[in-house]
Amino acid sequence: MTIKAIAVFNPDNPSIKVGGTVTFTQENENGPTQIDVKIEGLTPGEHGFHVHEFGDNTNGCTSAGPHFNPNSKQHGAPTDENRHAGDLGNVTASADGKVDTKLTDHQIKLSGPHSVIGRTIVIHADVDDLGKGGHELSLSTGNAGSRLACGVIGIAGPPEERSSPKYYFRSEL
Repeated sequence: MTIKAIAVFNPDNPSIKVGGTVTFTQENENGPTQIDVKIEGLTPGEHGFHVHEFGDNTNGCTSAGPHFNPNSKQHGAPTDENRHAGDLGNVTASADGKVDTKLTDHQIKLSGPHSVIGRTIVIHADVDDLGKGGHELSLSTGNAGSRLACGVIGIAGPPEERSSPKYYFRSEL
């Protein structure tokens, strides 16, 4: 049974104009998850991209807690064996500040005890060094900088709802 989830980004600071959506699709509980990322308002270049532990955004993105790490591993790249389940590496914003990409991940799950539904997805200000930068934060956060925007991952509505204009870049409305 296919499970779909979605997160809508909200900026951590009202003066930051970052927005967009992340859609997650998992065809079966043992399969990989497809992640469709559409974000705008970023500075051009790479930005750390992670699932954080809590679906709590009451104090902005800070309330989301640390990276989702149910197996108590060190921070790493999405292809590393030793990584947080929520480590999705970096996404790259184009010259116009947009990200429009698709990822596939084998540790992101939409069902079971390690499901990411109800947790928060965060886009960071800086590049994630994938745990290899030698900075004191490399093995915990990838030294990816401040949290620009975040959204709680929730179960997605029917396809006709997801195709409405609100799920596209704001500038395309």
